[in-house]
Amino acid sequence: MLESKVESFLARHSFSLENKRIVVGVSGGPDSLALLHYLLNEKEKRNLFLVVSHVDHMFRGEESYRDAMFVKDFCMSNNIPFEMVQVNVTKIMEETGKSSQIAAREVRYDFYHKVMEQYQAPYLALGHHGDDQVETMLMRLTRGSSGKARAGIPFARSFYEGIIFRPFLCLTKDELQNYCERHKLIPRIDPSNEKGIYSRNRFRKHVLPFLKTENSHVHQHFQRFSEDLQSDEEFLLELTIERLNTVLTKREEGKITIDIKQFLAMPLPLQRRGIQLILNYLYKEKPASLSAIHIDQIFSLIHHHEPSGILDLPNGLKVIRSYLQLSFQYEQISAKPYYFEINSPGTIMLPNGGSLTIDFIAGENLDVKGNNAIFNADQIHFPLIIRSRKKGDRMTLKGIQGSKKLKDIFIDQKVPREERELWPVITDGEGFIIWIPNIKRSSLEGIDPTAEQYILLTYNK
Repeated sequence: MLESKVESFLARHSFSLENKRIVVGVSGGPDSLALLHYLLNEKEKRNLFLVVSHVDHMFRGEESYRDAMFVKDFCMSNNIPFEMVQVNVTKIMEETGKSSQIAAREVRYDFYHKVMEQYQAPYLALGHHGDDQVETMLMRLTRGSSGKARAGIPFARSFYEGIIFRPFLCLTKDELQNYCERHKLIPRIDPSNEKGIYSRNRFRKHVLPFLKTENSHVHQHFQRFSEDLQSDEEFLLELTIERLNTVLTKREEGKITIDIKQFLAMPLPLQRRGIQLILNYLYKEKPASLSAIHIDQIFSLIHHHEPSGILDLPNGLKVIRSYLQLSFQYEQISAKPYYFEINSPGTIMLPNGGSLTIDFIAGENLDVKGNNAIFNADQIHFPLIIRSRKKGDRMTLKGIQGSKKLKDIFIDQKVPREERELWPVITDGEGFIIWIPNIKRSSLEGIDPTAEQYILLTYNK
């Protein structure tokens, strides 16, 4: 019997119907009508408060409106509160470019949430069944979904401040149709469910019947597989979050950067989920075209022998490798050239977020640190110039004969490509490069026994 199967299914998930305030999403079709009828029969025994929510997507004009009136009449005859809304989903599709399924789903769930708030009902019951589960999992695997998406439809999940639950995932479509016949329910039938233009319908009409001929209980095995996947994913996700926090070097709106060496030290299953977490964070709405193929491309970029490269993902997201840094970002910000002149001691804030301080000091008890550079004041022509790099820049290096291109210095020091345009270049008044902070010192830098006064430059970032 359907009732005993559902009761066992709820018990297995430690889910009690007792004293619940529940919004029931009802389209008028066999699945949702059977769900409403089942909950109605449990109402007195479980002390349930039920309210029905119906959305007319206006796809079928008068016919879909009659579906709404059918549900309304059923609720009135059973003294159940009924809420409905009519939304022109076709217009939304035209305005947003979203598919019919995505646009309709967003409209439905938005209205469900409003009804839950209106009636202070923290639970939303939906009529998805075991055949839906099989179809969903096969579709997602075929499409190339990864991670938790492969687990299909969860029995219960958080929804705003409440919970969505699906008590019929243990049942088949045939069982629900038999239930409707047994209780003399005459549901509305949506003819679009038979159209082959929808991929779900093709799975429903061609793939699912074959699987059922192989095993009539295939829906139970898929449900068990779904639950195993979900619990495994939840555990692995906790581990991934813990490890991923140790490899992030930058996290800001629209951009995340990771240390490749530390990332590769993570176990491979956590690496794949780490990439998924990063994409979930950056994509406010994950594009349908994003698939496991893109994850493989990201890994190819990470393992590629070239030190740099760019990968374009859907919706304008870029993955940029620069030596041992991997950045996920929506746009490469084009750095604007800058130029400052300084004639006296003081501190200047730089466009890359750092600062440069200039001091005059005596030539006694000198304490020069890694982020300092010191020069004989008599050998430096003012004003000092702090600027971004220019094409063809060269500098003489301390302890080395001749000069070297700034471009080659940045490459040798593995300075990320996106940081080079903002890295400060310090020159004297004649344009001679005297210091590249934290990278290279010029032949003029250092302690000079003949110096009576020094210029001390300090760079902080």
